[in-house]
Amino acid sequence: MTKDQSRRRRWHDVFWLGIFVTHLIGFGCVLGVLGLNRFKKKNRLDIDKYTYRFMENEAGLTEDYWPLYAVAGGVGTVLGCSWLLLLGSRATDMMKVSVHILTTYLAVISVLCFWAHQFFWGVAFAIGATLQFLYVISVIDRLPFTMLVLQKAVKMVWNLPKVLRVAYAFMVVVLLWMALWSFGAAGVVASSMGDGGRWWLLVVLSISLFWTGAVLCNTVHVVVSGMVFVVSIHGDRDGASIPANSLLKTLQYALTTSFGSICYGSLFTAAIRTLRWEIRGLRSKIGKNECLLCCVDFLFHLVETLVRFFNKYAYVQIAVYGKSFNRSARDAWELFQSTGVEALVAYDCSGAVLLMGTIFSGLITGTCSGVWAWIKWSDRAFMIGSTSMLMGMVLVGVALVVVESAVTSIYICYAEDPLLIHRWDPEFFNQISETLHQRLKHRSARAKEVLNHNQLDGIQENGSI
Repeated sequence: MTKDQSRRRRWHDVFWLGIFVTHLIGFGCVLGVLGLNRFKKKNRLDIDKYTYRFMENEAGLTEDYWPLYAVAGGVGTVLGCSWLLLLGSRATDMMKVSVHILTTYLAVISVLCFWAHQFFWGVAFAIGATLQFLYVISVIDRLPFTMLVLQKAVKMVWNLPKVLRVAYAFMVVVLLWMALWSFGAAGVVASSMGDGGRWWLLVVLSISLFWTGAVLCNTVHVVVSGMVFVVSIHGDRDGASIPANSLLKTLQYALTTSFGSICYGSLFTAAIRTLRWEIRGLRSKIGKNECLLCCVDFLFHLVETLVRFFNKYAYVQIAVYGKSFNRSARDAWELFQSTGVEALVAYDCSGAVLLMGTIFSGLITGTCSGVWAWIKWSDRAFMIGSTSMLMGMVLVGVALVVVESAVTSIYICYAEDPLLIHRWDPEFFNQISETLHQRLKHRSARAKEVLNHNQLDGIQENGSI
């Protein structure tokens, strides 16, 4: 990042910055009101007069359910800190465990849900277990390369202790927001509204928490990406020779001129990326069912178009060059396609593996709070368990995003100038170059196979005519 580029930074996506701040203030007020209405006194603010048509349950108090969310916050924090503390030694083993045990955990929860006569949740977790199993089977041959990339990314961030401190600091910020969020959520769970009304309110609050958590995670993503890029430029494995104020500058840009772009991208990136992983996994295992392949191809090309404008590699461009989100995403994708690195990015499953670790940690968090709630109030256990799961996922996501941002930065650096990676780790450079060569060769062979198949079909059709 040059001085001239730093001086030319302008504010981008200010509209989305305004929307996010307005949303934060508005939901903060709503959460406070919902929690206070049943704090130590039922209907303290006389809100029930607006919801008397939906009253179906006996009202409780906010403080009855708030401790359950405190457990979720505590478990999520412990898991998030564990990931950060074990990054240097056991992170790869933890990721392998997350990949292989997640299917089993989802299946066990599904069985327990059916046993508790919660058929909707039983079916939902069964579908999740099936999709997880099919996805792992479809990408099993990619996991060795994925683990190699994750190992190098972990090694890079572990040598940057200041970056890990940023992650810890943002976990504290997330916890502070979750204290208010869980206060309001506990007020909703304690309300006398029917299950339908409470579920709708919790869904709206969960969407707000998801967006807020994604914004904070991606802010860390931008900070780490900027630091990793600086390390790559200096070619220093230990990060000892980088400028002293690099972290503060990157953090300043992330929280000011680039914050609107982070807010904008956080709304869509995660959903589109998850959908792309599932479609890629399904597409690779369809075989020769032309009807199904045609439908999946349509969805695949639609998602690929969206990925061009919404992808996680945009955050590296935002960190380094200070561009708007859409321009950053487009430039990153065009860079990958022009250099052929897109074949390597498509082959890598590091984002999916990290997501599995996040989901697994969230399930553990939700289970802890959900079991306690089941013992005390079985009718509200799934409300508390599902929202607690989201809290755990957000907290662990802040920890794991430091690894994901290092991975994205490695690919951007390799696409812009492969020598950046060579200076940092020559052995890894040789491994990643060999894999890229194999993937491009594989794509070329598949393209020839499809072309020959189409020509053969054309000859057969002409012969029959």
